[in-house]
Amino acid sequence: MGWGKIMENIWGILFQGITGKILSGILGISLIWTIVSFFTPLNINVEVPSILLGLFFFFKNKLYQEFHQFSKKDFTVLSVISLTIIFAGSFYPYILDHFGYYIPTLKWLTEYGLIKGISNVDLTLGQMSLWHIFQAGFSNFSDPFLRINTVLLIIYTFYIIERKNWIHLCFLPVLLLFSQSPSPDLPVIVFSLIILNELIAGNKNTIILFAFSIFVFAIKPTMIWLPILVFLVSLFIFKSNFKQLLLGVAILFLFFVKNIWTFGYPVFPIAIGDLGLSWKPNPEVLKTSSQFAVMKTYDMQYTYEEIQKFSTADYIRNWFSLVGIKSKINILFVLSLIIFSVFAWIKKKKLITLICISLLIKSILILAFSAQYRFFIDVFFVIFFVMFHEYFDKKKSIVVFSALSLFFISILSFPRVIQKYIPSFRVGSFMNGLKKEQILKPSTYEYQQFDTFKVGNLQFNVSHNYPYSFETPIPAVTPFYIVDDVKADIFPQLLDKNDIKKGFIWKKMTSEEKKEAQKVINNIKNTDK
Repeated sequence: MGWGKIMENIWGILFQGITGKILSGILGISLIWTIVSFFTPLNINVEVPSILLGLFFFFKNKLYQEFHQFSKKDFTVLSVISLTIIFAGSFYPYILDHFGYYIPTLKWLTEYGLIKGISNVDLTLGQMSLWHIFQAGFSNFSDPFLRINTVLLIIYTFYIIERKNWIHLCFLPVLLLFSQSPSPDLPVIVFSLIILNELIAGNKNTIILFAFSIFVFAIKPTMIWLPILVFLVSLFIFKSNFKQLLLGVAILFLFFVKNIWTFGYPVFPIAIGDLGLSWKPNPEVLKTSSQFAVMKTYDMQYTYEEIQKFSTADYIRNWFSLVGIKSKINILFVLSLIIFSVFAWIKKKKLITLICISLLIKSILILAFSAQYRFFIDVFFVIFFVMFHEYFDKKKSIVVFSALSLFFISILSFPRVIQKYIPSFRVGSFMNGLKKEQILKPSTYEYQQFDTFKVGNLQFNVSHNYPYSFETPIPAVTPFYIVDDVKADIFPQLLDKNDIKKGFIWKKMTSEEKKEAQKVINNIKNTDK
């Protein structure tokens, strides 16, 4: 809130109230830390001054007085929901990206900051989401258990109670499943629903609304529908001028620069906008990644060669008839778009029509690149919100929240149920259930077994008998990417053998380096056995 007050003095008010300041603070801190991370790691030397400055403005401006607006009933609802969120957030993380992508990203950010060409070490590290930059800055002592998403859900609860827009309570129980990890999926869903609510409520602050929508896109580019929507609304409803979009354009420019620095191209993981940079990933590695994305579209149930032989009808039919729950989600997705398109046509309201157009643009892009359900899950929330926000009052929303919270916390507590009845929902197989220790301390995993190797001028660590590098000291290379690099006859190398901060490039291996790399491969294979 303290940082939010600073930001409001610079670019104006997103909306009045506690949550408006908090969201402005999140945006401001994330952008500042993104710039800072080009030059220095997001360690305790960054975290402490940031917290002290925020606290100073919080007390200087007496922002604590704003909490007096809540009635006793509001405070009771807020307390019960917050305790539910905190309990859900105390479970073991189970999303696989937590171990293969989130934690390794945070380790690099806190120890080195943004590293040029880091995608050559591990392609997924090229993403460096703005949400992970935000999490990294608070992970040194404020949030060592990496539960920033739990905090965000409590902030979302503040927004619901402040705005008296109760339908949002229906979404909270589902979002509890994202509270154990710093998954960027949760903030983009929460932020998009808040921005959508503000547009429907008539908020005309184009400058900050468009800037925040670009921020959401920068967290996760699959949210492209949101900036498209705010742009269309500002153009056709608010009649805004281009100057009001400049802050958003500046954030977009920072996003491109960040990606070019870490990945070599403006938008991860698409190899479009080639600037001929020496640290961009090897084309063969990008090709392998692209093929993997195509196979993920079909839930790895077909090989890439089989998919290439599909006719247009096969592409569609096989996507709808995958074995397991994924096919049901795909069918529901298409049906939802059709129903919402008809709803928009019947309503004939300009805002709803623009929402529909934005979602259709996003859906077409997703279907064209990689139609994985995790890339369009936000569409379900948006459609439900727009179609039913006038129907759900406080009483109905609290009933739905209570029932769904009990259901999802039961799944987290006793995951064998979902493992037994929905085995195709693979994420469920990694849930570890309720542990009494989590009442006092959030559950976390530790795995510090690793082997050290050297290929060329790069000395690196590889996790021992485990596919991810979440607890492996950096520089760590995931076994999966080592195999891909060796197949492409390349290996990541330091630009300066004496300074990791100078960044990474890929190089063709010499005969000696091939022998060194093969030793690594053999070690991984023997360990797997």
